[in-house]
Amino acid sequence: MGTVILLTLTGLGLAALYFLVASGLSLVFGLADVLNFAHGLFLGVGAYATWWAAGNLPGAGGDGFGFVLAVVFGVAAGTLVAVLVELVLIRPLYSRTIEQVLVTVGLSLAGVALLQATWGADARPFPRPDWTRQVTGILGAQVPNGGLLLIIAAVLVLGALLAFLRWTRYGLVIRAGVENREMVTALGIDVRKAFTLVFAIGGAAAALAGALGGVYFGTVSPGQGSSLLIFAFIVVVIGGMGSVVGSAYAAVVVGLVQQFVNYYGTSGLGDICVVGLLAVVLLLRPQGIAGKVATA
Repeated sequence: MGTVILLTLTGLGLAALYFLVASGLSLVFGLADVLNFAHGLFLGVGAYATWWAAGNLPGAGGDGFGFVLAVVFGVAAGTLVAVLVELVLIRPLYSRTIEQVLVTVGLSLAGVALLQATWGADARPFPRPDWTRQVTGILGAQVPNGGLLLIIAAVLVLGALLAFLRWTRYGLVIRAGVENREMVTALGIDVRKAFTLVFAIGGAAAALAGALGGVYFGTVSPGQGSSLLIFAFIVVVIGGMGSVVGSAYAAVVVGLVQQFVNYYGTSGLGDICVVGLLAVVLLLRPQGIAGKVATA
């Protein structure tokens, strides 16, 4: 029983990491209709900025408020990069899908190369607080605190996103834009500001995933964002493009499938099962778990 509890909670920790990356991807595609392959860059920037801040920013680092300050610095850096990418590279290409894909793929490759050139290609130990290296006993299982931290962060981010989308003016604009962008534009609302805001939210969530992913894995590397982005895209497709709640459901399914299959099967089999699950969803319900059926 302890093994099942441990696998469930570690799987939920992995799911939380996927959700933090996928939530921004889902919102950006749902509103702006942009497949942002450079989203992993925001994660990498957040991870490395947190890593740098923990060792160089006055007052950052350590186990308490200093760690929080380092994470805030990393999230701010990821958010800033996301906003600059939207304003400089994506905004001129909103009606040109092929060019969007080429630009974001190129930016993703260039971002990894830049991180490698700056800090090297090898993984670096992440400055984790001591309490995240410890475990907590839950129903007979010794669960790593790093995974529990990710679960708590993902739940808070999900709650904050839902509250923002439901009870704020820009949240209502984003929800309406996801449903019918032409109608929102016809009402005289400047959707472009919402585009920038969505990119900022997505960049912040991805940067937070980078910072807490460093705690979860214990290291940070230039290619970490690209590898996580693959599973984040799978989560977005399974959950339904533009649905934050759908991404949360899909992330839980993907994380648990990976964790249980990799443990009880062979290493890597969980990844294959996730791809198989994606294929089944595309065949049987192409709009995803929470997506709506397209109508003419």
